[in-house]
Amino acid sequence: MPIRDARAEDLGAVAALIRALADYEHLGHEVTFDLDTLGHWLFGPTPAARVTLATTEAGDVVGMALWYVTFSTFLGRPGIWLEDLFVRPEARGGGLGRSLLDDLRRRTDGRVEWAVLDWNAPSIAFYEALGARPVTGWTRYRWLPGSPD
Repeated sequence: MPIRDARAEDLGAVAALIRALADYEHLGHEVTFDLDTLGHWLFGPTPAARVTLATTEAGDVVGMALWYVTFSTFLGRPGIWLEDLFVRPEARGGGLGRSLLDDLRRRTDGRVEWAVLDWNAPSIAFYEALGARPVTGWTRYRWLPGSPD
């Protein structure tokens, strides 16, 4: 199962995977990115995030992990925040999701963390089968641009 870092020429495939993930999560209406801006932040001179791709033996892109480096002050070391993990439904069950997560685990000796929608039972079962557990006692916040001060 080929796993590789995305390159600028993969931007269209990455954008298609983001849209497919949003549709799966019933959040397609929230996808508003501009392709050039997305490309700048993923493949420009100072990338804000990275993408690891899962491909078929023929080279077709069928999955991705979109992630970035974090830092834990308590551990005193960097880790990884997995923003999005997605494998196209027709490619699931062959170990690609596990391979993408294993790749992230090899990239850090710190934490690998992510969020999952509470209704997404198949993903929760997958993560728990790997030994991942929810983080209790924390509430996630979001501060959007234009929010009142």
